[in-house]
Amino acid sequence: MTELAVIFDELPTRDGGRIGVATLNSPKSLNALSLEMARQLDAKLAAWAVDRSIVAVWLEGAGEKAFCAGGDVVALYRSMTEAGDDPGAGRDSLFAETYFTTEYRLDYRIHTYPKPILVWGDGIVMGGGLGLMAGASRRLVTETTLIAMPEITIGLYPDIGASWFLNRMPPGVGAYLGITGGQLNARDALDLGLADHFVPRERREALLEALGETDYGTRSPRELQAGVQRVLDELEARDRAPAPQVAPLLDHLQALVGQVDAVAAVERILEDRRDDAWLVANRKRLAAGSPLSAHLVWRMLERHRHSSLADAFREELNLSVQCCRRGDIAEGVRALLIDKDKSPKWQHESVARVPEADLQALLAPLWSEEEHPLRDLGRE
Repeated sequence: MTELAVIFDELPTRDGGRIGVATLNSPKSLNALSLEMARQLDAKLAAWAVDRSIVAVWLEGAGEKAFCAGGDVVALYRSMTEAGDDPGAGRDSLFAETYFTTEYRLDYRIHTYPKPILVWGDGIVMGGGLGLMAGASRRLVTETTLIAMPEITIGLYPDIGASWFLNRMPPGVGAYLGITGGQLNARDALDLGLADHFVPRERREALLEALGETDYGTRSPRELQAGVQRVLDELEARDRAPAPQVAPLLDHLQALVGQVDAVAAVERILEDRRDDAWLVANRKRLAAGSPLSAHLVWRMLERHRHSSLADAFREELNLSVQCCRRGDIAEGVRALLIDKDKSPKWQHESVARVPEADLQALLAPLWSEEEHPLRDLGRE
């Protein structure tokens, strides 16, 4: 029997409503977001949005290790390298366009959802998992939360709206995290605006029970949010969050990144000799990462410093498909997840040796404004 990609349930509330519960159901892959998961979740969220009996949505991952460790990059790899019955298809496959279009539509729906969405960000939350969490109205972290955008290790870049939301961190911090793939704990997520509440993981059942017992009034948008907030006020315990890693280093990180370009930022980070375990791990990750990705992180943050979220998603779709066609992602996924030799052969030997022409080719538009698959976002 085939397991369900997403398990859906509806919990009754004391006042006659229901809480929609969605559980990503692939614990063996750390709940990596597959195309089928994204399709099912988007359809259910659309239905719950117009169902007046649904007062809130709860989104979590199956298992004890992860909410969602990222997108299904193994499926992307296969679409780029296996031609199947169409010799020569490979990197020109439509799978990447379909996958990223579906994922970004889902992420945008969460950002603009008319009802409270609570994401239980317990365990690993990386890449595509952060895309699901970033736009939720209540982003809950626990003592096991581990957040990162580690795309530089596979030759991609922080997508899923990160071109927009990393710009909303203290200056330079989003660029540093994107370039190094720095890992954040729950306290860091709260400090940087990636989380809203710290709830110890043993309080999960109590939290769901309390959400079912609270009063949602007339079910206006304001009263739905107020009902959820009352519960979180009672069960949050920020004093139990782990010690921060980023806040004590804020001045140092901003000095490292500066305001020049990707080449200068990478050079400063790699030459840094501050003896801090978190910084050392970030330097190692950057040194081994894709030089092309470092440039793409910087470029996308520059281009979307003042853009709308919808415009960021539109350009991310373009760039993500281009990365699958001509970037480093196939080699990065091969080295990390397929052959697991952890020795990728990147196209460029260093960040300083990446030609501008290669970046422009990746940023070149694939569609006109009228033909873009996400042309309707923000224009409904």
